[in-house]
Amino acid sequence: MRKYNIAVVGATGAVGEEIFRVLEERDLPINKIVPLASARSVGREVEFQGETIKVKELTHSVFEEEDVEIAFFSAGGSVSAEFAPSAAKAGAVVIDNTSHFRMQHNVPLVVPEVNPNDIALWEKTGIIANPNCSTIQMVQVLAPLHNAFGIERVDVSTYQAVSGAGKKGMEELVMQMQKFFDFSLDSCEPKAFQHRIALNLIPQIDVFLDNDYTKEEMKMVNETNKIMHSDFAVSATCVRVPVLRSHSEAITIKFKQQVSKEQAQEVLKNAESVILVDNPKEHKYPMPTLATDTDETYVGRIRVDNYDKSILHLWCVADQIRVGAATNAVRIAQKWIAMQN
Repeated sequence: MRKYNIAVVGATGAVGEEIFRVLEERDLPINKIVPLASARSVGREVEFQGETIKVKELTHSVFEEEDVEIAFFSAGGSVSAEFAPSAAKAGAVVIDNTSHFRMQHNVPLVVPEVNPNDIALWEKTGIIANPNCSTIQMVQVLAPLHNAFGIERVDVSTYQAVSGAGKKGMEELVMQMQKFFDFSLDSCEPKAFQHRIALNLIPQIDVFLDNDYTKEEMKMVNETNKIMHSDFAVSATCVRVPVLRSHSEAITIKFKQQVSKEQAQEVLKNAESVILVDNPKEHKYPMPTLATDTDETYVGRIRVDNYDKSILHLWCVADQIRVGAATNAVRIAQKWIAMQN
């Protein structure tokens, strides 16, 4: 099989580091790895397949110079806006983890388990967008249920880990918890979040918009319909919680017909990249500790609404650095490679 030159932009960030791990585990046909970051990170080293590789500076010309064929971007929307077109112009397929291109009409927004055929649209711009982390795990659950029973409406509340804000979010939670045990938590000034996150919940992720939803909440609304090629109603409430890793979601789904718990369980049991963990009597249900460092979305607590038999409630958890970013991006690359061969 042909081997590819692969660049990782944002190589020293949380998602960039995870991309290297997933690339190793999934054994892609790689000829050369090119870690890229800003000038201040040049000279730092990353480990890949037993080798130590120095980080190079991200420039407009580096993609052509290194003959890059696949470029993963995870360094922030402004970086993608500036440099992704240069990578595409140099002939690389860009798989972008930021929000910058997601809702651009000619850029496919892809979750391979849900809309793999959209990958073929990459040639329009040379770019494929990776959805919001909370959206990815939700549509992995919604898509098989929608195909089986037809969805009319979805209401979701998220419980999002601090790693969704990157390394700085994780460091802030750890630092604040240390101060709690030193009896000096009141001296903490929040930097990564709007308020103190230790021993607290913050019902705000990203900025508020004119409709009083946050940008994060509207990402889930708009991205879900684009990925699933659907038009059912979606409403989201996104909450930051003091968990280091893995996002959780409580999802309420209104179907076009009555659906039993057993019917939903059977569908989800056979869904790609979904693991059913649903035995509450034995205290078995998805939790962040179960999902962390895995590539699956865990779903459980499935139950029929007490008042409307066409409504189901469920709970899902996934590692948002892997499922919600790195793993989804690498899965896109795998599908893209399969299309080239």
